[in-house]
Amino acid sequence: MVNLNPQSVPLSLYIHMPWCVRKCPYCDFNSHAVPDGKLSLDLEQQYLHALVADFKTQLHFAQGRHIHSVFIGGGTPSLISAQGYMWLFTQLKSLLSFEDDCEITLEANPGTLEHEPFKDYLEAGISRLSLGVQSFNSEQLSKLGRIHSNDDAILAIRHAKQAGFTRLNVDLMHGLPEQSLSEALLDLQLAVENGATHISWYQLTIEPNTVFFRTQPILPQDEVLEDIQAAGEEYLKAQGFINYEVSAWRKELPSAHNLNYWQFGDYLAIGAGAHGKVTQADGVYRFQKTRLPKDYLAKVPAEHVQYKRIEQDELPFEFMMNALRLNEGVEARLYQERTGLDLKTLQPILSGLRERQLMVVDPNRLACTEKGHIFLNSVLEEFL
Repeated sequence: MVNLNPQSVPLSLYIHMPWCVRKCPYCDFNSHAVPDGKLSLDLEQQYLHALVADFKTQLHFAQGRHIHSVFIGGGTPSLISAQGYMWLFTQLKSLLSFEDDCEITLEANPGTLEHEPFKDYLEAGISRLSLGVQSFNSEQLSKLGRIHSNDDAILAIRHAKQAGFTRLNVDLMHGLPEQSLSEALLDLQLAVENGATHISWYQLTIEPNTVFFRTQPILPQDEVLEDIQAAGEEYLKAQGFINYEVSAWRKELPSAHNLNYWQFGDYLAIGAGAHGKVTQADGVYRFQKTRLPKDYLAKVPAEHVQYKRIEQDELPFEFMMNALRLNEGVEARLYQERTGLDLKTLQPILSGLRERQLMVVDPNRLACTEKGHIFLNSVLEEFL
C-alpha cells in the first residue's frame, strides 16, 4: 500500500439536521419528531452552535483542502430557518474556505409547515434544492405518512422555480403499496412537467426498525415492479433525462456531492448521527457522530462514537460498491489514488468479469456493462 495524498481527494461536507414534523412509517434514517411540530428558535440556535463546535474538531482533516460541496440532509433540514443557515455558512467559511462554485444542497419537504419561502434559502447561499415528494398520489402519500398533499408537492416545485432555483431534484419512490404501472408513471410525468431538473427515482424497500417492517404493507408483484422499472426508464430517457447512477436521473449537472461519494471522495460530517470519511497518509477512515440529538447537544463538541480505519482487504469492495453504481464508472487511476492499492492486484477478478461481459473492456476505466448493472450485486461480491 502506497502513502495516500489527501490533497488529491475532493473534500465535501455533510450536515445532518435530525428533526422532522412527523416520523414516516418507511423511514429508517436518524430522524426525530419535534414537539408540537415546530422547531423552537432556542433549540435551533443551540444546535447550530453545536454544529460549528463539531466542525472545529474536524479542521485538521482538511489538510489544505477547501470544501467542494455541502449536503444538508435529515430529518427535515428545511425546519431550520434561512437566517439560521446564513449564520451557519458564515461561521463555517470563516474556519475553512468553500470553493468558489461550491454546490450547497438542502433537502426540503413540500409541506407548507416544513419550509420558509424558497427565495430566503437561495439568498442564504443554498444553490440546489432536493424536494422529498416521494409521490404525487394523495392516497399513497397518506399511506407513506407524509404530511403534504399532491397540490403541496406541485406548488413546492413551482414556487422553488419561481424563487430562482435552477437546480431542483425531486425524490420519488416506486413500488409503493398496491401501486399500479400507470400510477408510477404519472408520478414521473408530474415531476418532469412541473420542472424537475434532476430526479432520484428509487424503489421502496422495507427496512428493519420501521413501522412498515412491523405492519408489512402489500407491495406490487415482481412482474409489476419490473414493468414499472422498464417503462419508467423509457419515459425518462424520452424526456431527455440521463441515467448516470443506479437511481439518479439528470437533465442538468449531476449532483457534485453525490458524485464525490460515488467516486470515493472525502466528506466531513457534522450533526447528530452524521457519518464521515477522510483520507490520511496512512489510510482511509470512517467516523460517526453521537446519534441522538439530546446526547449530541449534551456534550459540545460532540465526540466521534466511531473512528475506524478501513482495513486493506475491505478497500476493494468499499471502492467498487460506490464507483460501479455510476453508469460510466470511474477512471481506473482513481483506484490507487483513493485506496493506496495497486489495481494490478485486481486483474484476475477484472479479467473474469470482463470475459463474462459484466464489466467494460477498457484499461483506463472501471465500469459495468448494461448486463453488469442488472447483476450489480453479483459483480460486487467478486471484490469481497
